[in-house]
Amino acid sequence: MVLELVVIGLAINVGPLHNSAFILLLSAPRGVRKGLAFILAWLGCLVLVLAAVILLTGGKPPAPRSAPSTVALALKLALGVGMVAYAESKRRRGGSRRPHRTPKWLGGLDSASGWTAAGLGVILQPWGLVAAGAATVVQAHLSSLGSYVALLAFCLLATSGLLAMELYATFRPTKSRVRLAALRDWTESHQDQVVVTLSLLVGVWLVAKSIYQLV
Repeated sequence: MVLELVVIGLAINVGPLHNSAFILLLSAPRGVRKGLAFILAWLGCLVLVLAAVILLTGGKPPAPRSAPSTVALALKLALGVGMVAYAESKRRRGGSRRPHRTPKWLGGLDSASGWTAAGLGVILQPWGLVAAGAATVVQAHLSSLGSYVALLAFCLLATSGLLAMELYATFRPTKSRVRLAALRDWTESHQDQVVVTLSLLVGVWLVAKSIYQLV
């Protein structure tokens, strides 16, 4: 479970779309407060999803070859296949070579409220990866403190990039504007390449792991 959650958590963390939106929020008036609202909503979603899974399973994995176990593996397999297909489709359209155009709605984040920032923290979750993480937790045996520490580490890993930028903007506001702007420019110009690479790597991982466990 731990290795799978690390892979998924890292993929969530480096996702380009929510990082670009978060940097724009930080650069807006009262950006630190808006960034905090985004992070709290983002982290709250992860915690709620994991808590729901734990309540449903009782912290005990379903029996091997049972219907719930097969459904969880089939979900991960379907998500993996979907990610690989998406990556290949985007690659064939030339997404891995052309610079990404910034969505027009991102330009309105300068005037976004704290509630809007929190809403974006929910909407911009990479829900496919979150679902893969939830399916992984379904199969986990949560019988020790270490298991729950692993879940906490997953949430923090998936949020670590946002937390780092929030702290940087809080304690180094002047320097952070320049460096975060440069990071956003790089992220936007390489967004399609990052999406293709992440989707392909995580998709292949989920497919291989799911087939191995099913067989």
